[in-house]
Amino acid sequence: MTILLAVLVGLLLCGLYPCVIVPDLADRWVRKHFVASDYGLAPRGQLDSSRPGPPPPPHRHREGQAVADAAWNGDWRVAEAYVRAAGEDWDERWSRTELLQEVAREEDAWLEAWRAAEPGNCDAATLRARIMVQRAWAVRGGGFAHEVSKDRMKSFRAMLPAAIEEARRAALLDPANPGPWVVMVTAARGAQYGRARFRPLWDGLVARAPHHYEGHWQALQYWCAKWYGSDRLMMRFAGRAVREAPQGSPLAGMYLHALEELVGRPATAFSSTPLVRGHLKRVAASFAEVDPADERLPALRHLLAHYMLRSRMYGPALEQFRLIDPWCGAEPWRREGGPKAAFETARGRAVKLSRASATGTVRSHGTAR
Repeated sequence: MTILLAVLVGLLLCGLYPCVIVPDLADRWVRKHFVASDYGLAPRGQLDSSRPGPPPPPHRHREGQAVADAAWNGDWRVAEAYVRAAGEDWDERWSRTELLQEVAREEDAWLEAWRAAEPGNCDAATLRARIMVQRAWAVRGGGFAHEVSKDRMKSFRAMLPAAIEEARRAALLDPANPGPWVVMVTAARGAQYGRARFRPLWDGLVARAPHHYEGHWQALQYWCAKWYGSDRLMMRFAGRAVREAPQGSPLAGMYLHALEELVGRPATAFSSTPLVRGHLKRVAASFAEVDPADERLPALRHLLAHYMLRSRMYGPALEQFRLIDPWCGAEPWRREGGPKAAFETARGRAVKLSRASATGTVRSHGTAR
C-alpha cells in the first residue's frame, strides 16, 4: 500500500511540475531578476495599458470624425460615400457601417433622411436593421439567460423578428452584399432559431463572403454551448476557420475566440493537447501573413501569446510578445488585475521557460510606433 501511495504521489507531482511548480518558480525569477530590455523587450516603464496595439493612423480618425460630424449636421451623403468607397471589401464595408451605427446611437435623423431619399440603398437598410438588433440587445442586456428578467427577455425576443425582416428586405436590394446576412446571423440566436432555420442564413452569408470576420464571430456565438451548439460544435467550427483562413485574413483568430468562450465558464478548465498546440501554431503562421496595420491583429496576438503560454509553447509565445510590445491593454491581462503587472509576468515567464538568451542590445520601443 505504501508503494502504491508513493507511486500515486509521484504521478501527481509529475503532473503538477510542468503545470504549476515550473511556472511558479519562473514567476519568482521574473519578480527578482527579469529585466525586459536585456531580452530586446520594452522596459516595464514603457508599457502602455491604454490600448492593445498602436492607435489607428491619424487620417483614419480624421476621416471617421468628418463622417460623424456630417451626419450629426444632417448630411447623410458623406456617410453613403464613406461606405460605398469600401467597394467589395466586405469586412471593411462592415467596419464602416459599424462606425455609422455608433453615430446613429446618438442621433439617427440623418439615417431616416437617407432611407427616405434612397429607399433602394442596401447599406442604409442594413444599417437600420443593425440598429434594430442593437436596440433589442440593449433591452436584454449582456448577462446569461438566467440573469435576465422575464419581461426584458420577452421584449428582446419580440423585437428581433422585425429586425430580421428588415434585413431580409435589405438583402433584396443588393443580392451580392453579405451585410444583411450578417445581421440575420447575429439576430438568429436571440430569435431562438433552431439549426434548421439558422443554416440557410449561414449558407447565404458564406455564399457572398466566405471569410467574413464578423459573420464568423456571430456564427461562433450561435454554435457555443450557451446558445444552440456545444463545445464540440464550436471548436469544430473554429478549427475549420483556421484551416480555411485565406492569406492576409485574421480569420484564424476565431480559434482564439473559441478558447476564450470555452474557458470563460467557471467550471471549464483549459487543457493543452497536441490538437490545441497544432491549431495555435497554424494561427501564428496565418497571422504572419496578415497586414501588420490590420486593427484586429494586436488584440488577437495578445490572446495567442496567452494561450501559447498556457500550452507551454514558451518560445512561440515569446515571439508574439516581441511583436506586441509595448502595448498591454488587452483582455488576457486586464482580467488578471493590473494589466502591466500581468503582462510583465507573462512575458517574463516566456523568457525564462523558453531559455532565451540575453540579447546584449536594447531595442527602442516608442509608444507612438
